[in-house]
Amino acid sequence: MFSLPEEAKVGLLTLSIAFTEPTFHRMLGLLVGMLLLRGRRSVNGALWQMQGLLPGHPSSYHRLLSRARWALWPLARLVAGWAIRLAERMGPSEGILVAVDDTVVRAKGRRVYGKGRHRDPLRSTHRHMVWRWGHRWVVLAVLVRFAWAQRSWALPVLVALYRPKQEGWRRHKTPTDLARGLMAVLIRWFPEKTFIFLADGGFSSYELAWFCRRRQAVLVGRFWANACLHEQPHAYQGRGRPRLKGPRRPSPQQVVAQSTLCSCQVLWHGETARRVQLCSQKAFWYKPRYGLTPIRWVFARDPNGRFRDFYLFCTKPQWRPQTILSFYTTRWAIETTFQQTRAQLGLETTRGWRRQTVLRTGPCLLGLFTLVCVIYQEYWERHPTQPPSPRPGYPKHTLSFSDVLAAVRKLFWEQSILAHPYWQPLAEKIPPEYKSLLLDQLCFSP
Repeated sequence: MFSLPEEAKVGLLTLSIAFTEPTFHRMLGLLVGMLLLRGRRSVNGALWQMQGLLPGHPSSYHRLLSRARWALWPLARLVAGWAIRLAERMGPSEGILVAVDDTVVRAKGRRVYGKGRHRDPLRSTHRHMVWRWGHRWVVLAVLVRFAWAQRSWALPVLVALYRPKQEGWRRHKTPTDLARGLMAVLIRWFPEKTFIFLADGGFSSYELAWFCRRRQAVLVGRFWANACLHEQPHAYQGRGRPRLKGPRRPSPQQVVAQSTLCSCQVLWHGETARRVQLCSQKAFWYKPRYGLTPIRWVFARDPNGRFRDFYLFCTKPQWRPQTILSFYTTRWAIETTFQQTRAQLGLETTRGWRRQTVLRTGPCLLGLFTLVCVIYQEYWERHPTQPPSPRPGYPKHTLSFSDVLAAVRKLFWEQSILAHPYWQPLAEKIPPEYKSLLLDQLCFSP
Protein backbone atom coordinates (compact mmCIF):
# COMPACT_ATOMS: atom_id res chain seq x y z
CA MET A 1 0.00 0.00 0.00
CA PHE A 2 1.18 3.57 -0.69
CA SER A 3 1.86 6.24 1.91
CA LEU A 4 -0.17 9.43 2.36
CA PRO A 5 1.04 13.06 2.48
CA GLU A 6 1.30 14.53 5.96
CA GLU A 7 -1.26 17.24 5.11
CA ALA A 8 -3.85 14.63 4.11
CA LYS A 9 -3.06 11.80 6.50
CA VAL A 10 -5.18 12.93 9.47
CA GLY A 11 -8.22 13.81 7.37
CA LEU A 12 -8.22 10.66 5.23
CA LEU A 13 -7.55 8.25 8.07
CA THR A 14 -10.49 9.58 10.09
CA LEU A 15 -12.79 8.44 7.26
CA SER A 16 -12.20 4.85 8.36
CA ILE A 17 -15.07 5.03 10.90
CA ALA A 18 -17.60 4.27 8.14
CA PHE A 19 -15.82 1.20 6.70
CA THR A 20 -14.45 -2.16 7.65
CA GLU A 21 -10.67 -2.42 7.40
CA PRO A 22 -10.50 -4.23 4.00
CA THR A 23 -13.15 -1.95 2.51
CA PHE A 24 -11.39 1.17 3.79
CA HIS A 25 -8.06 0.24 2.18
CA ARG A 26 -9.76 -0.26 -1.16
CA MET A 27 -11.86 2.88 -0.82
CA LEU A 28 -8.75 4.92 0.05
CA GLY A 29 -6.98 3.71 -3.08
CA LEU A 30 -10.07 4.40 -5.19
CA LEU A 31 -10.38 7.90 -3.69
CA VAL A 32 -6.77 8.77 -4.49
CA GLY A 33 -7.21 7.40 -8.00
CA MET A 34 -10.31 9.56 -8.53
CA LEU A 35 -8.38 12.57 -7.25
CA LEU A 36 -5.45 12.05 -9.62
CA LEU A 37 -7.63 11.07 -12.56
CA ARG A 38 -8.33 13.64 -15.26
CA GLY A 39 -11.34 13.40 -17.52
CA ARG A 40 -14.17 10.90 -17.11
CA ARG A 41 -14.57 9.55 -13.58
CA SER A 42 -14.93 5.78 -13.60
CA VAL A 43 -13.64 2.90 -11.49
CA ASN A 44 -11.64 1.53 -14.42
CA GLY A 45 -9.99 4.91 -14.92
CA ALA A 46 -9.04 5.14 -11.24
CA LEU A 47 -7.61 1.60 -11.31
CA TRP A 48 -5.60 2.45 -14.41
CA GLN A 49 -4.29 5.56 -12.68
CA MET A 50 -3.16 3.53 -9.66
CA GLN A 51 -2.09 0.37 -11.46
CA GLY A 52 0.50 -1.65 -9.61
CA LEU A 53 -0.19 0.09 -6.28
CA LEU A 54 -3.58 -1.32 -5.29
CA PRO A 55 -3.97 -4.82 -3.81
CA GLY A 56 -6.78 -7.22 -4.59
CA HIS A 57 -8.75 -8.10 -7.69
CA PRO A 58 -10.22 -5.20 -9.77
CA SER A 59 -13.73 -6.57 -9.30
CA SER A 60 -13.52 -5.86 -5.55
CA TYR A 61 -13.18 -2.14 -6.38
CA HIS A 62 -16.20 -2.20 -8.67
CA ARG A 63 -18.30 -3.57 -5.80
CA LEU A 64 -17.33 -0.73 -3.43
CA LEU A 65 -20.06 1.58 -4.73
CA SER A 66 -22.71 -0.94 -5.68
CA ARG A 67 -22.61 -3.72 -3.04
CA ALA A 68 -20.17 -3.00 -0.22
CA ARG A 69 -21.69 -2.18 3.19
CA TRP A 70 -20.72 1.28 4.37
CA ALA A 71 -22.62 4.43 5.35
CA LEU A 72 -22.54 7.99 4.03
CA TRP A 73 -23.88 9.71 7.15
CA PRO A 74 -20.73 9.29 9.31
CA LEU A 75 -18.64 10.62 6.42
CA ALA A 76 -20.97 13.59 6.00
CA ARG A 77 -20.68 14.43 9.69
CA LEU A 78 -16.90 14.42 9.49
CA VAL A 79 -16.85 16.61 6.38
CA ALA A 80 -19.37 19.00 7.95
CA GLY A 81 -17.20 19.29 11.05
CA TRP A 82 -14.15 20.21 8.95
CA ALA A 83 -16.04 22.86 7.02
CA ILE A 84 -17.67 24.36 10.13
CA ARG A 85 -14.34 24.66 11.93
CA LEU A 86 -12.92 26.54 8.95
CA ALA A 87 -16.01 28.76 8.74
CA GLU A 88 -15.79 29.68 12.43
CA ARG A 89 -12.19 30.79 12.05
CA MET A 90 -12.78 32.93 8.96
CA GLY A 91 -16.52 33.68 8.81
CA PRO A 92 -18.78 36.44 10.20
CA SER A 93 -19.57 36.68 13.89
CA GLU A 94 -23.34 36.44 13.35
CA GLY A 95 -23.17 32.73 12.52
CA ILE A 96 -22.14 30.11 9.98
CA LEU A 97 -23.29 30.82 6.43
CA VAL A 98 -24.81 27.80 4.67
CA ALA A 99 -25.98 27.98 1.04
CA VAL A 100 -29.00 25.87 0.03
CA ASP A 101 -29.45 25.06 -3.64
CA ASP A 102 -29.99 22.24 -6.13
CA THR A 103 -28.31 21.24 -9.37
CA VAL A 104 -29.32 18.95 -12.23
CA VAL A 105 -26.61 16.49 -13.26
CA ARG A 106 -26.98 14.92 -16.68
CA ALA A 107 -27.34 11.13 -16.73
CA LYS A 108 -27.81 8.90 -19.77
CA GLY A 109 -29.34 5.45 -19.87
CA ARG A 110 -32.79 3.90 -19.55
CA ARG A 111 -31.99 1.94 -16.39
CA VAL A 112 -30.30 4.70 -14.38
CA TYR A 113 -31.86 4.91 -10.92
CA GLY A 114 -33.52 8.16 -9.88
CA LYS A 115 -33.29 9.80 -13.28
CA GLY A 116 -36.06 12.20 -14.23
CA ARG A 117 -36.98 15.18 -16.34
CA HIS A 118 -36.13 18.44 -14.58
CA ARG A 119 -36.23 22.09 -15.54
CA ASP A 120 -32.87 23.49 -16.59
CA PRO A 121 -32.58 26.86 -14.78
CA LEU A 122 -29.62 28.02 -16.86
CA ARG A 123 -31.26 27.72 -20.28
CA SER A 124 -34.91 28.28 -19.35
CA THR A 125 -36.67 31.63 -19.46
CA HIS A 126 -40.10 32.86 -18.39
CA ARG A 127 -41.49 32.15 -21.87
CA HIS A 128 -39.38 29.16 -22.93
CA MET A 129 -38.96 26.05 -20.77
CA VAL A 130 -35.95 23.76 -21.30
CA TRP A 131 -35.95 20.29 -19.73
CA ARG A 132 -32.99 18.11 -18.84
CA TRP A 133 -32.83 14.41 -18.07
CA GLY A 134 -30.69 13.45 -15.13
CA HIS A 135 -30.35 13.59 -11.34
CA ARG A 136 -31.41 16.54 -9.23
CA TRP A 137 -29.26 16.91 -6.14
CA VAL A 138 -30.22 19.15 -3.20
CA VAL A 139 -27.01 20.44 -1.62
CA LEU A 140 -26.09 22.22 1.62
CA ALA A 141 -22.70 23.97 1.39
CA VAL A 142 -20.86 25.83 4.15
CA LEU A 143 -19.41 29.16 3.01
CA VAL A 144 -15.76 29.66 4.00
CA ARG A 145 -13.53 32.66 3.37
CA PHE A 146 -9.97 31.33 2.95
CA ALA A 147 -6.94 33.54 3.50
CA TRP A 148 -5.53 32.54 0.10
CA ALA A 149 -8.71 33.45 -1.81
CA GLN A 150 -10.45 36.75 -2.50
CA ARG A 151 -14.00 35.40 -2.33
CA SER A 152 -15.98 32.92 -0.27
CA TRP A 153 -15.93 29.26 -1.24
CA ALA A 154 -18.90 26.92 -0.84
CA LEU A 155 -17.91 23.52 0.59
CA PRO A 156 -20.64 20.86 0.12
CA VAL A 157 -21.40 18.94 3.31
CA LEU A 158 -24.87 17.34 2.88
CA VAL A 159 -26.47 16.04 -0.32
CA ALA A 160 -29.85 14.43 -1.07
CA LEU A 161 -31.27 13.07 -4.33
CA TYR A 162 -34.68 14.31 -5.42
CA ARG A 163 -36.74 11.46 -6.87
CA PRO A 164 -39.55 12.24 -9.31
CA LYS A 165 -43.08 11.54 -8.20
CA GLN A 166 -44.21 8.05 -9.22
CA GLU A 167 -47.09 5.78 -8.43
CA GLY A 168 -46.61 3.30 -5.61
CA TRP A 169 -44.36 5.48 -3.48
CA ARG A 170 -45.53 6.03 0.05
CA ARG A 171 -44.60 9.67 0.26
CA HIS A 172 -43.18 12.06 -2.31
CA LYS A 173 -40.64 14.56 -0.94
CA THR A 174 -40.24 17.84 -2.74
CA PRO A 175 -36.85 19.61 -2.94
CA THR A 176 -38.02 21.88 -0.13
CA ASP A 177 -38.78 18.84 2.05
CA LEU A 178 -35.33 17.43 1.34
CA ALA A 179 -33.66 20.75 2.14
CA ARG A 180 -35.58 20.98 5.42
CA GLY A 181 -34.46 17.45 6.35
CA LEU A 182 -30.81 18.26 5.62
CA MET A 183 -31.06 21.47 7.63
CA ALA A 184 -32.53 19.56 10.55
CA VAL A 185 -29.67 17.04 10.42
CA LEU A 186 -27.05 19.81 10.41
CA ILE A 187 -28.70 21.58 13.36
CA ARG A 188 -29.00 18.31 15.31
CA TRP A 189 -25.32 17.47 14.74
CA PHE A 190 -24.13 20.90 15.89
CA PRO A 191 -26.78 22.28 18.29
CA GLU A 192 -24.43 24.89 19.79
CA LYS A 193 -23.85 26.60 16.40
CA THR A 194 -25.93 29.36 14.81
CA PHE A 195 -26.62 28.69 11.14
CA ILE A 196 -27.62 31.29 8.55
CA PHE A 197 -29.20 29.51 5.59
CA LEU A 198 -29.05 31.34 2.24
CA ALA A 199 -31.73 30.14 -0.19
CA ASP A 200 -32.52 30.94 -3.79
CA GLY A 201 -36.03 31.47 -5.12
CA GLY A 202 -36.82 27.76 -5.26
CA PHE A 203 -36.18 27.30 -1.51
CA SER A 204 -37.49 30.64 -0.23
CA SER A 205 -40.70 29.19 1.15
CA TYR A 206 -42.75 29.92 4.23
CA GLU A 207 -42.25 26.35 5.48
CA LEU A 208 -38.47 26.81 5.63
CA ALA A 209 -38.84 30.22 7.27
CA TRP A 210 -41.14 28.78 9.93
CA PHE A 211 -38.77 25.84 10.43
CA CYS A 212 -35.74 28.11 10.94
CA ARG A 213 -37.65 30.27 13.40
CA ARG A 214 -38.48 27.21 15.54
CA ARG A 215 -34.92 25.82 15.39
CA GLN A 216 -33.16 29.08 16.35
CA ALA A 217 -31.68 29.41 12.87
CA VAL A 218 -31.88 32.23 10.31
CA LEU A 219 -33.15 32.05 6.73
CA VAL A 220 -32.27 34.64 4.06
CA GLY A 221 -33.88 34.20 0.66
CA ARG A 222 -35.72 35.74 -2.26
CA PHE A 223 -39.06 37.42 -1.68
CA TRP A 224 -42.06 38.47 -3.75
CA ALA A 225 -43.04 42.00 -4.68
CA ASN A 226 -46.74 41.31 -4.06
CA ALA A 227 -46.31 39.31 -0.86
CA CYS A 228 -49.20 39.37 1.61
CA LEU A 229 -47.95 40.85 4.89
CA HIS A 230 -49.72 41.71 8.14
CA GLU A 231 -49.39 43.55 11.40
CA GLN A 232 -49.12 41.80 14.74
CA PRO A 233 -52.61 40.95 16.11
CA HIS A 234 -54.00 43.08 18.90
CA ALA A 235 -54.13 41.80 22.45
CA TYR A 236 -57.00 39.43 23.20
CA GLN A 237 -60.00 41.26 24.71
CA GLY A 238 -61.70 38.17 26.15
CA ARG A 239 -64.53 37.92 23.60
CA GLY A 240 -64.67 35.59 20.63
CA ARG A 241 -61.83 33.64 19.12
CA PRO A 242 -58.33 35.22 19.36
CA ARG A 243 -57.11 36.78 16.14
CA LEU A 244 -54.27 34.97 14.37
CA LYS A 245 -53.09 37.95 12.34
CA GLY A 246 -53.35 41.72 12.41
CA PRO A 247 -54.45 44.21 9.75
CA ARG A 248 -53.15 43.87 6.21
CA ARG A 249 -50.03 45.85 5.38
CA PRO A 250 -49.08 47.30 1.98
CA SER A 251 -47.12 44.92 -0.23
CA PRO A 252 -43.38 45.51 -0.66
CA GLN A 253 -43.99 46.77 -4.20
CA GLN A 254 -46.43 49.41 -2.95
CA VAL A 255 -44.05 50.52 -0.20
CA VAL A 256 -41.14 50.88 -2.66
CA ALA A 257 -43.29 52.96 -5.04
CA GLN A 258 -44.10 55.44 -2.26
CA SER A 259 -40.68 55.55 -0.56
CA THR A 260 -37.36 57.23 -1.24
CA LEU A 261 -34.55 54.72 -1.67
CA CYS A 262 -31.43 55.18 0.44
CA SER A 263 -27.99 54.67 -1.10
CA CYS A 264 -25.36 52.59 0.69
CA GLN A 265 -22.32 50.43 -0.03
CA VAL A 266 -22.47 46.64 0.39
CA LEU A 267 -20.39 43.59 -0.51
CA TRP A 268 -21.53 42.21 -3.86
CA HIS A 269 -20.83 39.05 -5.85
CA GLY A 270 -17.12 38.30 -5.81
CA GLU A 271 -16.69 40.12 -2.46
CA THR A 272 -16.33 43.54 -4.13
CA ALA A 273 -17.90 46.71 -2.76
CA ARG A 274 -20.80 48.14 -4.75
CA ARG A 275 -23.15 51.06 -4.15
CA VAL A 276 -26.82 50.09 -4.29
CA GLN A 277 -30.17 51.62 -3.38
CA LEU A 278 -32.17 49.92 -0.63
CA CYS A 279 -35.61 49.99 0.94
CA SER A 280 -36.61 47.83 3.91
CA GLN A 281 -39.38 47.28 6.46
CA LYS A 282 -40.35 44.89 9.23
CA ALA A 283 -43.56 42.87 8.90
CA PHE A 284 -45.24 39.57 9.74
CA TRP A 285 -45.64 36.76 7.21
CA TYR A 286 -48.70 34.56 7.67
CA LYS A 287 -49.80 31.19 6.37
CA PRO A 288 -52.66 29.01 7.62
CA ARG A 289 -51.73 26.05 9.86
CA TYR A 290 -48.43 27.73 10.75
CA GLY A 291 -49.07 31.21 12.09
CA LEU A 292 -47.17 34.49 11.98
CA THR A 293 -43.45 34.71 11.30
CA PRO A 294 -41.63 38.02 11.86
CA ILE A 295 -39.42 38.99 8.94
CA ARG A 296 -37.60 41.94 7.42
CA TRP A 297 -37.89 42.37 3.68
CA VAL A 298 -35.32 44.27 1.63
CA PHE A 299 -35.57 45.79 -1.83
CA ALA A 300 -32.28 46.26 -3.75
CA ARG A 301 -31.69 48.26 -6.94
CA ASP A 302 -28.49 48.73 -8.90
CA PRO A 303 -28.15 52.43 -9.88
CA ASN A 304 -26.07 51.44 -12.93
CA GLY A 305 -28.80 49.13 -14.21
CA ARG A 306 -26.52 46.09 -14.64
CA PHE A 307 -28.62 43.90 -12.32
CA ARG A 308 -32.35 43.48 -12.02
CA ASP A 309 -34.25 44.75 -9.03
CA PHE A 310 -34.98 42.03 -6.49
CA TYR A 311 -36.54 41.50 -3.08
CA LEU A 312 -35.10 39.58 -0.12
CA PHE A 313 -36.42 38.54 3.27
CA CYS A 314 -34.77 37.52 6.51
CA THR A 315 -36.24 35.83 9.59
CA LYS A 316 -34.05 38.02 11.80
CA PRO A 317 -35.81 41.42 11.72
CA GLN A 318 -33.15 43.03 13.94
CA TRP A 319 -30.48 42.82 11.24
CA ARG A 320 -29.63 45.79 9.05
CA PRO A 321 -30.57 45.65 5.33
CA GLN A 322 -26.90 45.97 4.33
CA THR A 323 -26.02 42.86 6.35
CA ILE A 324 -28.86 40.84 4.81
CA LEU A 325 -27.88 41.82 1.27
CA SER A 326 -24.18 41.14 1.86
CA PHE A 327 -24.94 37.67 3.23
CA TYR A 328 -27.22 36.79 0.33
CA THR A 329 -24.75 37.80 -2.39
CA THR A 330 -22.18 35.34 -0.99
CA ARG A 331 -24.61 32.55 -1.90
CA TRP A 332 -23.33 32.71 -5.48
CA ALA A 333 -20.27 30.71 -4.41
CA ILE A 334 -22.32 27.50 -4.52
CA GLU A 335 -22.96 28.04 -8.24
CA THR A 336 -19.20 28.26 -8.76
CA THR A 337 -18.80 25.02 -6.80
CA PHE A 338 -21.25 23.21 -9.07
CA GLN A 339 -19.42 24.46 -12.17
CA GLN A 340 -15.98 23.50 -10.85
CA THR A 341 -17.17 20.07 -9.71
CA ARG A 342 -18.43 19.38 -13.22
CA ALA A 343 -15.32 20.71 -14.94
CA GLN A 344 -12.57 19.50 -12.59
CA LEU A 345 -14.03 16.46 -10.78
CA GLY A 346 -16.17 14.95 -13.55
CA LEU A 347 -19.53 15.09 -11.79
CA GLU A 348 -21.45 14.38 -15.03
CA THR A 349 -19.10 11.69 -16.37
CA THR A 350 -19.92 8.79 -14.03
CA ARG A 351 -21.40 5.58 -15.45
CA GLY A 352 -23.14 3.96 -12.49
CA TRP A 353 -26.82 3.09 -12.83
CA ARG A 354 -27.72 0.95 -9.81
CA ARG A 355 -29.44 2.45 -6.77
CA GLN A 356 -26.52 2.21 -4.36
CA THR A 357 -24.04 3.42 -6.96
CA VAL A 358 -26.09 6.50 -7.84
CA LEU A 359 -26.79 7.42 -4.22
CA ARG A 360 -23.09 7.16 -3.32
CA THR A 361 -21.24 8.53 -6.35
CA GLY A 362 -22.79 12.02 -6.44
CA PRO A 363 -22.27 12.83 -2.73
CA CYS A 364 -18.73 11.41 -2.82
CA LEU A 365 -17.68 13.62 -5.74
CA LEU A 366 -19.22 16.70 -4.13
CA GLY A 367 -17.55 15.80 -0.84
CA LEU A 368 -14.25 15.40 -2.71
CA PHE A 369 -14.43 19.14 -3.47
CA THR A 370 -14.54 19.86 0.28
CA LEU A 371 -11.77 17.36 0.99
CA VAL A 372 -9.45 18.98 -1.57
CA CYS A 373 -9.99 22.42 -0.02
CA VAL A 374 -9.37 21.10 3.50
CA ILE A 375 -6.12 19.39 2.44
CA TYR A 376 -4.86 22.51 0.67
CA GLN A 377 -5.72 24.67 3.70
CA GLU A 378 -3.55 22.37 5.83
CA TYR A 379 -0.79 22.60 3.22
CA TRP A 380 -1.05 26.40 3.09
CA GLU A 381 -0.79 26.70 6.89
CA ARG A 382 2.46 24.73 6.77
CA HIS A 383 3.84 26.43 3.64
CA PRO A 384 2.20 29.87 3.34
CA THR A 385 4.86 31.22 0.96
CA GLN A 386 4.71 28.43 -1.62
CA PRO A 387 1.87 29.03 -4.09
CA PRO A 388 1.13 26.50 -6.86
CA SER A 389 3.34 26.67 -9.94
CA PRO A 390 1.99 29.50 -12.12
CA ARG A 391 1.55 28.97 -15.82
CA PRO A 392 3.99 31.02 -17.93
CA GLY A 393 2.42 34.11 -19.47
CA TYR A 394 -0.70 33.73 -17.32
CA PRO A 395 -0.29 35.73 -14.10
CA LYS A 396 -3.00 35.29 -11.47
CA HIS A 397 -3.68 37.35 -8.37
CA THR A 398 -5.85 34.75 -6.64
CA LEU A 399 -6.18 30.97 -6.61
CA SER A 400 -8.92 29.06 -8.41
CA PHE A 401 -10.06 25.52 -7.69
CA SER A 402 -7.94 24.21 -10.58
CA ASP A 403 -4.83 25.63 -8.87
CA VAL A 404 -5.82 24.13 -5.51
CA LEU A 405 -6.57 20.75 -7.11
CA ALA A 406 -3.23 20.80 -8.94
CA ALA A 407 -1.36 21.52 -5.70
CA VAL A 408 -3.10 18.65 -3.91
CA ARG A 409 -2.43 16.31 -6.83
CA LYS A 410 1.23 17.28 -6.73
CA LEU A 411 1.36 16.34 -3.04
CA PHE A 412 0.05 12.86 -3.79
CA TRP A 413 2.31 12.38 -6.80
CA GLU A 414 5.44 13.37 -4.87
CA GLN A 415 4.71 11.75 -1.49
CA SER A 416 2.46 8.81 -2.44
CA ILE A 417 3.07 7.62 -6.00
CA LEU A 418 6.70 8.51 -6.76
CA ALA A 419 7.74 7.77 -3.15
CA HIS A 420 6.56 4.18 -3.48
CA PRO A 421 9.44 1.63 -3.64
CA TYR A 422 8.12 0.51 -7.02
CA TRP A 423 8.63 3.99 -8.59
CA GLN A 424 11.20 5.64 -6.29
CA PRO A 425 14.38 4.37 -8.07
CA LEU A 426 13.07 5.69 -11.38
CA ALA A 427 11.97 9.05 -9.93
CA GLU A 428 15.40 9.69 -8.39
CA LYS A 429 17.06 9.52 -11.83
CA ILE A 430 14.92 12.30 -13.30
CA PRO A 431 16.55 15.77 -13.23
CA PRO A 432 14.70 18.28 -11.00
CA GLU A 433 13.66 20.60 -13.85
CA TYR A 434 12.23 17.72 -15.90
CA LYS A 435 10.56 16.26 -12.83
CA SER A 436 8.85 19.60 -12.16
CA LEU A 437 7.73 19.78 -15.79
CA LEU A 438 6.36 16.23 -15.61
CA LEU A 439 4.43 16.92 -12.41
CA ASP A 440 2.91 20.09 -13.86
CA GLN A 441 1.67 18.14 -16.87
CA LEU A 442 0.23 15.43 -14.63
CA CYS A 443 -1.44 17.76 -12.14
CA PHE A 444 -2.87 20.69 -14.06
CA SER A 445 -6.08 20.09 -15.96
CA PRO A 446 -5.99 20.64 -19.73
